[in-house]
Parts: sequence; structure tokens; C-alpha cells
Amino acid sequence: MKKQVFNPFLPLHECIPDGEPHVFGDRVYLFGSHDKEGGETFCMLDYTVYSAPVDDLSDWRCEGVIYRAEQDPDYPNRKYMYAPDVVRGNDGKYYLYYAMSGDYGVGGYHGPISVAVCDTPAGEYKYIGFVRHPDGSPMLDYVCFDPGVINDNGVIRIYYGTQYDFEEKPDFFENEGYITSEMNMFNKSREEILTMAARDSVMGPVMAVLEDDMLTVKEPSRHIIPYKTKGTDFEAHPFFEASSIRKINDTYYFIYSSMLNHELCYATSKYPDRDFRFGGTIVSNGDVGYNGRTQSERLNMTGTTHGSIENINGKWYVFYHRLTHKSDYSRQACAEEIKIEADGSIRQVEITSCGLNGAPLCARGSYPAVIACNITNGNMPHGSNKIFTDSFPNVNNNGDELFIAEISDNTFIGYKYFDYKDNEKLSITYKGDASGKLSISVSPGGNILASFDITPVDSWTKKTIAVPFTDGVAGLFLNYSGEGCFDMSEIEF
Repeated sequence: MKKQVFNPFLPLHECIPDGEPHVFGDRVYLFGSHDKEGGETFCMLDYTVYSAPVDDLSDWRCEGVIYRAEQDPDYPNRKYMYAPDVVRGNDGKYYLYYAMSGDYGVGGYHGPISVAVCDTPAGEYKYIGFVRHPDGSPMLDYVCFDPGVINDNGVIRIYYGTQYDFEEKPDFFENEGYITSEMNMFNKSREEILTMAARDSVMGPVMAVLEDDMLTVKEPSRHIIPYKTKGTDFEAHPFFEASSIRKINDTYYFIYSSMLNHELCYATSKYPDRDFRFGGTIVSNGDVGYNGRTQSERLNMTGTTHGSIENINGKWYVFYHRLTHKSDYSRQACAEEIKIEADGSIRQVEITSCGLNGAPLCARGSYPAVIACNITNGNMPHGSNKIFTDSFPNVNNNGDELFIAEISDNTFIGYKYFDYKDNEKLSITYKGDASGKLSISVSPGGNILASFDITPVDSWTKKTIAVPFTDGVAGLFLNYSGEGCFDMSEIEF
């Protein structure tokens, strides 16, 4: 019997964001960058891959470290490897594409795009060079960031780029110190970046074609969607970063993170390098946009997202990541099943706790509290390139202990979904100096079925109460009102 799987679907100490899922043979492999639990900046650890049989997405195993930052010649000038992608070449080998960066993203936009190779999807990759022009010089066209690669019936296409709307906020990077007369984060001239009348801005997503050597540019890079989006169907969801590409039948799907930063969007075209039209949002890590939810109503701390879609054993899924530890530096892999409609469209899906499970979770036994898909106090921040120090509920850890931390007045914690049958009791394990009530319902804003009295306790304490659950599929929603703060490590039916 297959075991259950929940979000996040990897071991709870593991932080693999920027996920690119690929089916090779009878397994699906998740390639991504590698954050540190409680990390101080982005992507601090070496590339580590997990895989699962295509017919059992509960059985993820660690394939180990496939590539180390120190293998890149630019190490330690730039110490961290950002979001990668892997593609199978025409020679049957597997090629890893990535860009290096320093602390807090400094240097991450300078290029080039590095390449490593391996005989197997998750073996030990070896550095072979960087994407280059035919004369051997590094390909530094546009901004070499977040590469996504596809073998399109023998044609190797690489997509990459980033974008910032200088028309809306022209002084941002100057105010942040990224653009000066001497240098800037993109390693381009100040005039090249700030001159909006430039015929071909360095900003925006682009595509190039590579030779079979997987290194040399065969067809130079060109924009695939307009950089200036005002008046286009991209205006409300312009490209920001996280290029990923899929081909479904005769249609190309370009998946990307928008400037809203918390959502994965998609665009489609019958051509790989032009005529892309905005399709919609696939998923938001705060459920923003789902059923009309606004950004101020986000159901989690939101922040960077990056991922893609993949067909696994006949079903389509979107892989994305969530934020923990009150920063963008400890992001965990999550996934949801999606549906590609007959017309090729993808409706936005809500984030859940059951994710890859294929069914609601069984309301039996214990679950880590941190599998909550919604954690909010009604005023959650949007993550940025920092660690927040103010108090709000968050997923955190102390050594091997993982818990929802800083639960305070008006905190809402949601789990979606459970299959209830003959359930009569619920337990929580908590500690803290809080004094108040934790109410229980099975729908947001629904009838309160029962309430825990939360009292101050210094060590992990299990409290159980009777709850008149009704048989059937529903959520589990906990609302705290009271004084002080507490942490919660476990729920049990």
C-alpha cells in the first residue's frame, strides 16, 4: 500500500526551491537550487536531487549531491548556484545549466550561464564550460539569469532573463545602490538599463538556440515577449524571472514568475521564439488571485516563487515553493495537481496540504503542524531579500524540532483537505506563554466545533479535546484569539 504524501513533499528539513521537475525513464526528478534551513542568503548549499517513481509520488528518495559550487571556475568569487535546469542532449547525456551568484543576489546577473554534464540524470555532473559565442567568448547577451532548457525534437533551446519595470519605478535600483556610475547589478552600462527608448532593452525573457555541443550559440538570443507590457495582455502580470519551458502537443508553454513575485504564470505560442500570449496564473504561494483573493488577503507570507509543470503518469502537476523562517532564504518544494483544459488553458489552483497525494489526507494519526497550507495573522508581509525581525506566525525550527512559531492573536492556520470518518477527538502539541482560545472549524469562517483553552506551558504539551466532526472531505482550520504567543508542533486525530 502506498503511503501518504503531503506538502511540502520532501523531508521537512529539506529546502529545494526553484523546482524543475522532469520525467526521465520511469522516475520523476526534481532539480532545483538548495537553500539552507534557517539560511542567511539564497541558495547556500550544493545541488541535491530527489526523485520518485512516476507511479508512486509518495516515495521520494534523495539521490545525493549531484554538483558542488566549488566545481565552477568562478567559485569562490561567486559562491552560490541559482535556479538550474537539466535537459537530455541529442547524445543521450544530461546537461545542467545554471548561473552563479554572491550574497543576496549580488553578481547573479553578470553571467555567463555555466554547463555541466553527466551520463545519468542524478549522477555526478562534471563542469564542461559556459554558454558561448562561436568565437569562444562568453555569451553575455541580455541578462543571463534563471536558464530553462528544452530539447525540442533535436533543437536545443535555452530561455533566460530578468526584468524590472524602470518606467514605473525608475529610481529603485539607484536608491538601493545597485546602479552607480561605476557598476550595477546587471553589469551593463547605466544608460543601457535606464534608457527606455532603447530599441532592444537588456530586460525581458529571451531565447537562444544551441549547437549539439550544448555550449555554442547557433542562433542568437531574441525576446520572446515584449519588454514593454503596457497595453498588452501581459500588463497585469509582466515577466520578472524564473524562465521555464514546456511543449505540449504543438504548443509551447512558457512558465515564469511575474513581477507580483508570488505567482507562477504561463504564456503560450505555436512558435518557440515569438507570438506568446498571456495565459493566466497557475499558482500563487499566498493563494492571491484564487477565487478573487487580493494581495492584502494573502493566506501566507508571500515571496519569490519559481517552478514549472510536468506530466507524470498521465497527470499534470505544478511544482512551486513556499517560504519559511520569515525570509526568502529557506524555501520548500510543494506541488499541486493541475488540469490542462481542452482549449489548452490552465486554471489557477489553490495551495493545499495534500498536494501530490491524489486524494485528501486520512484524518487518522498524527501530522506535523507545519504541513499547514495557510498561515496568516491577517497582515502577512511579502518577502524580500531579507530576514524579517518583526513577529508574525511562520514555519521555523530548533534543531530537529519543526513547528509553527509565533502564533498570536488573530492567527489563522488551515489544512486542506482531510477525509473524516468516525473522528471524535483532536490533539495539538504546543508550548509558549499564550493565554486564550484556539477554535476549530472545517471551513474558513464556518461554525466553531470546539475550542482548546491555551494556557502557558514551558515545554511541549499535548492537549486533547472532543470535536463533533462530520464524516466527509473538509479542511481543518484553527483560529487563535488571546494574549501572548505559542508554537505548535503536531496535530493528531
